[in-house]
Amino acid sequence: MYALVDCDNCYVSCERVFNPALEGKAVVVLSNNDGCVVARSPEAKAMGIPEGLPFYQLPTRFPGKEIHALSSNYTLYGDMSARVMSILRASAPDIFIYSIDEAFLTLPESKYIDIDVKAWGEALAAKVRRWTGMPVSIGIAPTKTLAKVASKFAKRYPGYHKCCVIDNEERRQKALALFPIGDVWGIGHRSALRLEAAGIHTALDFTHLDATTVQRAMTVTGLRTWQELHGRDCISLDHLPRKQTICTSRSFPKMLTTRDELAVALSSFAARCAFKLRQQHSMAQYVTAFISTNPFRDDLEQSCLAHSVALPAPASSDPEIVGAALSALDACFRQGFRWKRAGVVVSGIVPDDELQTSFLDIPAELKKKFMEMSAAADEINRHHGDESLQLASAMHTPDPATGKATTFRNSILHARRSPFYTTDIRDIIEVL
Repeated sequence: MYALVDCDNCYVSCERVFNPALEGKAVVVLSNNDGCVVARSPEAKAMGIPEGLPFYQLPTRFPGKEIHALSSNYTLYGDMSARVMSILRASAPDIFIYSIDEAFLTLPESKYIDIDVKAWGEALAAKVRRWTGMPVSIGIAPTKTLAKVASKFAKRYPGYHKCCVIDNEERRQKALALFPIGDVWGIGHRSALRLEAAGIHTALDFTHLDATTVQRAMTVTGLRTWQELHGRDCISLDHLPRKQTICTSRSFPKMLTTRDELAVALSSFAARCAFKLRQQHSMAQYVTAFISTNPFRDDLEQSCLAHSVALPAPASSDPEIVGAALSALDACFRQGFRWKRAGVVVSGIVPDDELQTSFLDIPAELKKKFMEMSAAADEINRHHGDESLQLASAMHTPDPATGKATTFRNSILHARRSPFYTTDIRDIIEVL
């Protein structure tokens, strides 16, 4: 059996933990630079606020409505996620963290055959809520895909008390008959449209197709989803898709014109990509940098440029990834434009234990030192806060008023951002 634990409306829930006045209110969380809506409370969804709506359109699209809009605070969200995951680790023999707000727990029959898994799931959801303030929904089933289906029901219907179990044929049939084909994990938007055009509207309709038809139309990936919906466990947790590309990009609060200004931003972006590579124990073979102007400024000359650098051998250290990103910037930068957005993409990702060396690469001893230096920086930043230690090329110009350089997380517009309640001692809540 598998339990899929899903944090309900994760970003909004993190905000509500420290600001209970937001409970029951329409709340939206905005993207970087307060651009678009990226997360919505159930009340905001019921109001009809769509995901991706530009922030500036909220007052005109929903006049007179009370909507609480907050800048994204990924430091807070990441820390709250880590607290939830620590509770889950102590509650099951094995855990696979699928995303910032989802994790699969394995429940071996030898240990859980004699307990009521429904009661166990309800108790776990209650524990997470009591210890962290975060609401979670839990779906339990014999396959990962059915567990995802069950978690959706646990989230949508209060009668499940935050835990839905699909553990027999009758429950499987009823659940799939009510589950839209477009919501099935593993079926993309285009596939869903094709299936609906063919009269396949629910997950149960999909299971009525024969295996040959499914594989011909949707390859082996679609066939695995079909088998999982039939209750056959065939997607190994160890072989869930590894990210094939990692991207960090931002729009700038003001437009940039010089190469040096862009270099500082791209160094920060590349360092973030390198950190994410190390987190998932992987390395990248290609680094791409891109820069673009503001497409909404018709009065300005437009341009969007990119360049990719192939590394001699896969890498994940800060000096190697940042160095490649700056080389890519030098290859694509053009004077005379006002740049509004930039980003770094790392691709050709491979596990870090499958490194194929190259005589064109930097010396092995230097590569080892780069990796050790990056690992040490990760550890220091983990203990003392993000960007306590960073590469000089990623340092912003010091503020004349304070003498301190702007950090990566403060280099974007965040006029509505909540405090860093759990990671900055200056933002700890005071109880009077």
